[in-house]
Amino acid sequence: MTSSKRKTPKRRPLRWLWLSLGLTGVAITSAAAGALLAVGLASTPLLQSQLSPEEEEVFSQGDRISTGVNFRLPRLTRPVNILVLGVKVLTSDIDDPVYDSDDLGYHALVNSFEGLSDTMLLIRLNPEGEQLTVLSLPRDTRTLVEDVGYTKLNEANRVGGPATSAIAVSDLLGGVEIDRYVRINVQGVEKLIDALGGVTLYVPQDMKYQDDSQHLYINLQQGEQHLDGAEAMQFLRFRYDAYGDIGRVQRQQTLMRALQEQTLDPSTIARLPQILSVIQSHVDTNLSVEELLALVGFAAGVERSEVQMLMLPGDFSRSEQYSLSYWLPSQTGIRNLVAEYFDPGGLSLDEGDRVSRLANSDDVDHRFLRIAIQDSTNDEDAVDAVLAALSAKDYRNVHLGNDWGEPLAETRIIAQKGDRMSATLLQRQLGFGEVRTESTGILDSDITIQLGQDWQQHEF
Repeated sequence: MTSSKRKTPKRRPLRWLWLSLGLTGVAITSAAAGALLAVGLASTPLLQSQLSPEEEEVFSQGDRISTGVNFRLPRLTRPVNILVLGVKVLTSDIDDPVYDSDDLGYHALVNSFEGLSDTMLLIRLNPEGEQLTVLSLPRDTRTLVEDVGYTKLNEANRVGGPATSAIAVSDLLGGVEIDRYVRINVQGVEKLIDALGGVTLYVPQDMKYQDDSQHLYINLQQGEQHLDGAEAMQFLRFRYDAYGDIGRVQRQQTLMRALQEQTLDPSTIARLPQILSVIQSHVDTNLSVEELLALVGFAAGVERSEVQMLMLPGDFSRSEQYSLSYWLPSQTGIRNLVAEYFDPGGLSLDEGDRVSRLANSDDVDHRFLRIAIQDSTNDEDAVDAVLAALSAKDYRNVHLGNDWGEPLAETRIIAQKGDRMSATLLQRQLGFGEVRTESTGILDSDITIQLGQDWQQHEF
């Protein structure tokens, strides 16, 4: 479980200092600006869909999640769970003559929120542990949706909007409370990335796809690239590989990690007008301005090592089980994940104590953890050295996966299914590498080692 023990406050990065100074400076520039900000803090100006009283009750309305005094930046006061829905709506999805796709000749994107949710994330921001957890929920997850029955999770928003989606996600996770929601459509994601100046990431393979019916054209080359908004959407929407929709979840996490590392920069301040314009036009949320500022401020100060990116445990359905392709959730895996990352209780141990306890525990036999190695060094000696080191530590279930195309200076030890403690223990035993909790490794592994050049600095 996530530790509830308060950690020693960490030094905030200087980039957050610059952002704080910039926002504070804007707020106190004039009395008029201050008055407008004060009005905004008391409202939900980005709420673009009217929620009924019953729908409002779906979202936790108990203790406040933030506090702000005068014109100081608001701060997060308790752990909060935010459901994020990335929505794609085509003209063919809307029964309105204005959006007649026959007249257009193709199915165009519409600036709307009332469609299937292609992307679903549950984000937990925990000020007590200074941690940020992102749980990716595959759109094809088979689950119970109100007024429909068992269907794909992405149907929930189309059928009943954010409240129905929140109920479906909460039930799927065994009753985890959803505090607020954010919906953003495809056009909004594209424009937001443009407003942020694009994003630099590694494209793992050539991506080519053409769908004339949607005017969807994907043409990206393998390698490190700086993508604008349209190209980033090509990266996100591509799903024609071995993993299908799950591969798209992995690319979503890759993009989020890249944005986290790039956008929290002093230069972002100059882009705030464009960013706010996109948010006003393409985002629907029941967060107040005060809450938004508190969430952004908290997220900006979280260390990269404290950002956990998980994926709903499960497996692909077989063709003989259902007529449609589903992601079948693992109830045992979900219970373990919720207990570790979404339980408001937790153990009163810091990570070091927990790893030490894990190393001496008889409850889990680490010899049989499924460990995959992806080599980025193109050096057989590197792979042989790591295999020998793992064998010496009595790890018995190790296999070589496909090579990792991106040349890495530092090895990544990926806690593929969220078992950060086992990944940290393995990192200590190897003596090198960076532990990451994310789902970008080999799908059926517990831990994926993406081997980098730092292996040479260690004496095996």
